[in-house]
Amino acid sequence: MFDFFDLYGYGPSLLRGLWMTIAVASAAMVVAIAMGLLGAAAKLSDSRTARTLAGAYTTIVRGIPEIVLLLLVYWGTQQLIQDLGSAITGRDVRVDFSPFRAGVMTLGVIYGAFATEVFRGALAAISRGQIEAARAAGMSPLKTFFRIQMPQMWRFALPGLGNVWLVLTKGTALVSLIHLSELMRQTNIAVGATKKPFTFYAVAAGCYLCITIVSMIAIHFLERRANRGIRAGVG
Repeated sequence: MFDFFDLYGYGPSLLRGLWMTIAVASAAMVVAIAMGLLGAAAKLSDSRTARTLAGAYTTIVRGIPEIVLLLLVYWGTQQLIQDLGSAITGRDVRVDFSPFRAGVMTLGVIYGAFATEVFRGALAAISRGQIEAARAAGMSPLKTFFRIQMPQMWRFALPGLGNVWLVLTKGTALVSLIHLSELMRQTNIAVGATKKPFTFYAVAAGCYLCITIVSMIAIHFLERRANRGIRAGVG
């Protein structure tokens, strides 16, 4: 019974894997938000080239399976850079992508495509009259964005970003394929050593569920805070 509660000695490893999962998801979400803001700005810009590039980005990323992109970045891009470097310098060039960086960048780029649509919709929901009034008052485009658009944009974008975060968190399980010691990697190691798949996969499922529940509570709090005074004023 003691071994069961100790998870056969693999409890600390699963806990470390859980923290690594949270770290990967958090870092990837920062990248996704940055990519989403750039993509949304490009899609709403007056430049046809920028709109075309942003459209190609979201279409390509959302059209290729996540596992293919992850393996392409971790294995394929490494090899491509090494081959190009060797061809240019005439010497062997070695490039090593850490699993953490590769996982964060890949997930960030993937979910940045979804965040792009979230931000685009949020910016489009802001009244055009407010932007025109800010310009008429002498605000620069940058000041208009930070003072008028961004505060309101977050209020519209939070529900969609919350969904992106929840899906991204579960998507971190793919990073186990490139040998990053996150939750699923540690779980698979424990299953292989103990031959207790139900126990460890159930624990892993419970960990992901706990992350989801805590995240939903936090998202609900942020949404209420962002809408503070809005509904009361409407009512």
